[in-house]
Amino acid sequence: MPHLPLASFRPPLWGLRPSRGLPKPRPLSTQSEPHSSSVSRRNREAKQKRLREKQEALEAAITRKSKSPAETSKAWSPKEIVLYEIPTEPGEKKDVAVPLPPAYSPRYVEASWYPWWVREGFFKPEYQRRLPQATGETFSMCIPPPNVTGSLHIGHALTVAIQDALVRWHRMRGDRVLWVPGSDHAGIATQAVVEKQLWKEQGVRRHELGREDFLKEVWQWKEEKGGEICEQLRALGASLDWDRECFTMDAGSSVAVTEAFVRLYNAGLLYRNCQLVNWSCALRSAISDIEVENRPLPGRTELRLPGCPTPVSFGLLVSVAFPVDGEPDAEVVVGTTRPETLPGDVAVAVHPDDSRYTHLHGRQLRHPLTGQLLPLITDPAVQPQVGTGAVKITPAHSPADAEMGARHGLSPLTVIAEDGTMTSLCGDWLQGLHRFVAREKIMCALRERGQFRGLQDHPMVLPICSRSGDVVEYLLKSQWFVRCQEMGDRAAQAVESGALELCPSFHQKSWQHWFAHIGDWCVSRQLWWGHRIPAYLVTEGHEKQDDKECWVVGRSEAEARQAAAELTGRPGTELTLERDPDVLDTWFSSALFPFSALGWPQKTPDLAHFYPLSLLETGSDLLLFWVGRMVMLGTQLTGQLPFSKVLLHSMVRDRQGRKMSKSLGNVLDPRDIISGVELQVLQAKLRDGNLDPAELAFAAAAQKKDFPHGIPECGTDALRFALCSHGVLGGDLHLSVSEVLSCRHFCNKIWNALRFILNALGENFVPQPSEELSPTSPMDAWILSRLALAARECERGFLTQELSLVTHTLHHFWLHNLCDVYLEAVKPVLLRKPRPPEPLQVLFSCADVGLRLLAPLMPFLAEELWQRLPQRPGGFSAPSICVAPYPSAHSLEHWRHPELEQRFSQVQEAVQMLRALRATYQLTKARPQVLLQTLEPGEQGLFQAFLEPLGTLSHCGAVSFLPPGAAAPSGWAQATLSDTVEVYMELQGLVDPQTQLPRLATRRLKLQKQLDGLMAWTPSEGEAETQKQQRLSALQLELSKLDQAASHLQQLMDEAPSPREL
Repeated sequence: MPHLPLASFRPPLWGLRPSRGLPKPRPLSTQSEPHSSSVSRRNREAKQKRLREKQEALEAAITRKSKSPAETSKAWSPKEIVLYEIPTEPGEKKDVAVPLPPAYSPRYVEASWYPWWVREGFFKPEYQRRLPQATGETFSMCIPPPNVTGSLHIGHALTVAIQDALVRWHRMRGDRVLWVPGSDHAGIATQAVVEKQLWKEQGVRRHELGREDFLKEVWQWKEEKGGEICEQLRALGASLDWDRECFTMDAGSSVAVTEAFVRLYNAGLLYRNCQLVNWSCALRSAISDIEVENRPLPGRTELRLPGCPTPVSFGLLVSVAFPVDGEPDAEVVVGTTRPETLPGDVAVAVHPDDSRYTHLHGRQLRHPLTGQLLPLITDPAVQPQVGTGAVKITPAHSPADAEMGARHGLSPLTVIAEDGTMTSLCGDWLQGLHRFVAREKIMCALRERGQFRGLQDHPMVLPICSRSGDVVEYLLKSQWFVRCQEMGDRAAQAVESGALELCPSFHQKSWQHWFAHIGDWCVSRQLWWGHRIPAYLVTEGHEKQDDKECWVVGRSEAEARQAAAELTGRPGTELTLERDPDVLDTWFSSALFPFSALGWPQKTPDLAHFYPLSLLETGSDLLLFWVGRMVMLGTQLTGQLPFSKVLLHSMVRDRQGRKMSKSLGNVLDPRDIISGVELQVLQAKLRDGNLDPAELAFAAAAQKKDFPHGIPECGTDALRFALCSHGVLGGDLHLSVSEVLSCRHFCNKIWNALRFILNALGENFVPQPSEELSPTSPMDAWILSRLALAARECERGFLTQELSLVTHTLHHFWLHNLCDVYLEAVKPVLLRKPRPPEPLQVLFSCADVGLRLLAPLMPFLAEELWQRLPQRPGGFSAPSICVAPYPSAHSLEHWRHPELEQRFSQVQEAVQMLRALRATYQLTKARPQVLLQTLEPGEQGLFQAFLEPLGTLSHCGAVSFLPPGAAAPSGWAQATLSDTVEVYMELQGLVDPQTQLPRLATRRLKLQKQLDGLMAWTPSEGEAETQKQQRLSALQLELSKLDQAASHLQQLMDEAPSPREL
């Protein structure tokens, strides 16, 4: 039976040439290769080679041990890169009159569409109100504002892929959609970047410039380089309303931050106090909990720290003797991992029930360095089973010690300064020394004085500042704090009552635990870049009481002065006010983002229409630090939850399940995956980083192993599809480049399918309304039923926000229903003269509906191909697939035929069986006849409707029936399809038994060796045992098929002479 290959519809190429970018393309031919005899010979050889490779791949799949994805993934080679080079001004519509390139090229597909989408206003809610499918419903969401200093990482890409898919679906569905873009001023990170740049380029520090001039430098840097993240969001296809873009330091945000601070202060939820805070000595600022990396150490570990001349050892427990006053031979031994804080010790504590120290209750101990008397106190918080059961108390540098010290009325001694050096309270011999240099000096002093009792490895958790790499200190500082208990209780109650939904629901446990133990939030930061705290210290013109400072808060200095006048009873003009030099924690402004981005505190139309937000989607690592604070402040300041549902995705890890880290060399930059990158460039990026030589060598080796040929160009659509294919509700996301590359191959499959369909439709095709399309052909009815089912499953996936269901459905429909089955089955039908019109209408509907189903996930590819489809006559014609109606399950329900699908599934089983028989007997070009024998009368009717596609799809000749009870034909291969259906395939004259039997014997011997090796292998885990049994079953089945084939061939050889003898 003749076939119509996809290549036969390949159009000529005009206006195209290969790119010079990475990977380096080969010249792209625009002419067809002549069909000479040598070409035909090469084609035959290539086909035979592919068949052999297919058989070998089948055998290789059943191996002794499973291989890793990287080992089994398809090797890639650089693809032809085609550029769109037709002159098109930014914002103009792309020229789709030229023919499609012969193969999918991401750079061609992704060119020019995004600026046109933006210029036409497709992403604005005002545009969507005019759509004929408008539902009147609103869907609003904000992007988690990325740091203005940052560049896109794979976590951003995952967030954008999920959010944009949801946003585009709601927009196509007819909802009024607003997706707000924005970026975060990232106080610490931005200030550090600009300070480094100033020192490198001008050789000046910020204190030399002064605050005002330094802030000018920061704003200039932000204008020049701060837009990179937004350009990357555009490259990912994020359909944000850029006219509403906001920045957490712009004028509107500043007003919101000031208003929030004042309101919280007036409500008694903001106060100033001297408390312990996380302190970065390198940054000389307090930092938030999220900026503290708690690094576990197994024991002795050397670290290089900023400002310290030599490496410092951590993970060591130092034992120190505190002599008992009045008893020369008595002492209490205390263990500490921080001997540098010994000068700040004010007591030693033991558990009241610890019998080892009962006789010392109420006694005093001598400090091992100063000789001062310290009380031995008892406290139930001490753990007697840990160490010696005695702990030193340093209230000024330990949160736990501070709580214990407060209970016992102990005064703290601050011995470490803001810059990490020792204070004057330590004495002249330590004052001014770096704290870790002082540590060694203290250790020497303990040995000299005979108070040192030992040193041993000690597993511990070390707090590291993620911004500077320095060890975090706990210092007593006068700062502004937000009272969180009351607001936290409301946040916990919102989840418990169901008013706020966390998805997946297992996050509720972490949420409730965090708010049950929440402490007050330090919002002061000792920086210049950020929202300056609107609080003022009254320095002159009032009488101090108990040496307490007088602070006032106001939206402006005039308002603060008025508050000061009321507080002191003095005229405001006589008072001197000094504004707090500190700025607010970046997370404070981020917590206001859902409503400040909509214009709060002003009562704007956007705030009225789009707040509360419909959904918040973000990474699960931000649940508490960002989401929790948004809920607290949003509820307090607006009286409403900022959103009613939170969708949390997991952390992205590499294919081995490791966290992505520069030191492991496994970091995936989305831009490298989208555009492709050579190994040399990846290695250069590592060298440009801040890894130490040992880490660099390890990372470079790991990178070379994972990406020996670099990273291939995969394109934006493939990356988005791969990211969304992982279930949001599951565990961590394990992503590999080979997986994204597989999605690029899927894009190419769709591309070729549309080229086939467009050429089949021709220029004069007129689409029929979908509601009028009611096919009579069983194959046409089957594919439309599968299309309607795909629409139903996609709708279900989007409604439940399970995007993995959507991607699975679309992949299965396009690849396994449309391309692998229907397009192959319809080719001989299209060759008939005259060409029947019904299959063309079905092809158009598959392309139109299929692309609209795909558009939220692969916007560029869907737009490029959909724009080339013929327009339906009459009615509204959407200018872009972005705003075209999303296919609903209800509108396509008339195409659903579940019974027909069930019947055809049996036909597909027969197709697979016949293909397996062809592979077993290595039939390449031959098209053998097929006989079906059914015992049930109804089953013959089932196959009767699909005889032609059965022959086409199985690459066989004519298919007919063998009457029930008739003897099996001689010289035909036989296979059992079911208890009532037998399949026979013609072999006589098509296969040479004398040639094939030795080949089968060789293959059988090879598989038998694999079986023997597998039987001898003992797996280590339960999952491995399951995999072993699966491979055993597959291997035994394949051996059974080979034995059956050998039996058939032997029968052929016994009954008749071979074709060679004839």
